[in-house]
Amino acid sequence: QVQPVESGGGLVQPGGLLRLSCVASGSTFSISLMGWYRQAPGKQRELVARVGSGGTTNYADSVKGRFTISRDSAKNTVYLDLNNVRPEDTAVYYCNVFLSAWGRDFWGQGTQVTVSS
Repeated sequence: QVQPVESGGGLVQPGGLLRLSCVASGSTFSISLMGWYRQAPGKQRELVARVGSGGTTNYADSVKGRFTISRDSAKNTVYLDLNNVRPEDTAVYYCNVFLSAWGRDFWGQGTQVTVSS
């Protein structure tokens, strides 16, 4: 089993910045993809950004140029830097980790990000 644990959520003003972190513990030897998803009230969960083991990244169009994903593979940690946040970025942000040896992914419990003045 693998357990991702998120941290860093909170209340931030529009235009502000925030860093989310996710540490994966357990049987992490074959982590390939690490990513962030979000779910706003009344909406489906959507991909925000993800990063492969080789460093390849992809982002949702709505966050390109504002959010940056990075990972420290030695620490089994993935980060999401949120810059120039908007009220529509308000959501619960979930960490997702895919293990190639297991052929499945694991989810964290989520961390709330609220953008409001």
